[in-house]
Amino acid sequence: MSTAVIDRPESQPPGPKPLTEGKQPTGIQITLWAFVTIPFVALIAAVPVAWGGWLSWTDVTIAVTFYILSGLGVTAGFHRYFTHGSFKAKRPLRVALAAFGSLAVQGNVIQWVADHRRHHAFSDVEGDPHSPWRYGESVRGLTKGLFYAHVGWLLHREISNRERFAPDLLADRAIKRVDTLFPLWVAVSMLAPAAIGGLVTWSLAGALTAFFWGSLVRVAFLHHVTWSINSICHVFGERPFLAREGDKAANFWPMAIISFGENWHNLHHADPTCARHGALRGQVDPTARVIWLFEKLGWAYDVRWPKPERLAAKLAPAGGANPDQIR
Repeated sequence: MSTAVIDRPESQPPGPKPLTEGKQPTGIQITLWAFVTIPFVALIAAVPVAWGGWLSWTDVTIAVTFYILSGLGVTAGFHRYFTHGSFKAKRPLRVALAAFGSLAVQGNVIQWVADHRRHHAFSDVEGDPHSPWRYGESVRGLTKGLFYAHVGWLLHREISNRERFAPDLLADRAIKRVDTLFPLWVAVSMLAPAAIGGLVTWSLAGALTAFFWGSLVRVAFLHHVTWSINSICHVFGERPFLAREGDKAANFWPMAIISFGENWHNLHHADPTCARHGALRGQVDPTARVIWLFEKLGWAYDVRWPKPERLAAKLAPAGGANPDQIR
């Protein structure tokens, strides 16, 4: 990593445990390659397959439903709840969020949280597992860095130390059980759409097209949306709020709906525990609305909603926003 661009801040002392636990085992590496490349091939084939008539409203309904459930499992569950503690959840919701997030096939919950907490501890500096700035600020360096931040880090990574970054989850028996059952959640995520499609249409063709759209294409699309937060949202976009020095997290508005509001990445890095990332007027944040619903139903409590005075103090002088825009 180029120390001319990325350097450890003097205020960040070394932790009591190492950052990583070593490289991924070969078997896991091969499996990861398969779950990255096979759905991606399906995503590329999606347009000609749809054009050929192999897309029904049943397929669309199944794919969108699983996309929403697994996507919100990641955004509301893995990210805002487990990683940052943006709210507290009663036990059934806690377990459900871990399970639904696992359906996204982005790794088991404890490792996902450890990686993301490490990212926040060293955002865009030495130690960040997926900074797009690691190879410099030149066009060539950023091109290489964007690919690395998007997916390359997963294929050649060292595992973030879970005892250092996620000791609370390791001590939680229910969440550790969900974590251990990750292969089961992967099987459910990949096979349930086919089973539903087959039962609804009562045909093998219905099962196969539901598997293609509801499993392969859905997983690939959600993967790349999530990874785009690591890559695109650390290079392109607006930065109305002041994050830590060196942190380049930005807002990229076109991804608001498909990322469930995770694209408002600048505020998230300026105030990581805030339950709403889109805190300025006009910033659509579906995940925050779901958390609000959890709160109204009594499933979630102690939600850390944005405080106008706190956010106003974090506004960047040249960020293009003013306190009146905070909602």
